[in-house]
Amino acid sequence: QVQLVESGGGLVQAGDSLRLSCAISGRTFDGEAVGWFRQAPGREYEFVAAVTWSGGGTYYADFVKGRFTIARDNAKNTMSLQMDSLSPDDTAVYYCVADVVYRGGTYQAGYWGQGTQVTVSS
Repeated sequence: QVQLVESGGGLVQAGDSLRLSCAISGRTFDGEAVGWFRQAPGREYEFVAAVTWSGGGTYYADFVKGRFTIARDNAKNTMSLQMDSLSPDDTAVYYCVADVVYRGGTYQAGYWGQGTQVTVSS
């Protein structure tokens, strides 16, 4: 059974940093991208970032470029999202996802974690 377990969420102030981690178990995702989505209150799920299996390709939503950094460790089957310069607009539940593809103009993921809450106060 595939499991993606997020950690590292919490309450921070605007301008602070936070690092999310994701532990993947049940299978490896060799050759497949992994990443993060988020859902803010009252809004749809939105793509945040993804990284290819080799780590050489990273993809970010425009609203996080220059502030967030995604990385993966295939040996440990883990992934992280370093979030800097956080703003209240970043408040959302963040989901670790795997088997990420770009199809039909949108990013989609086949496997999802349970999510971790990130709250940024002003």
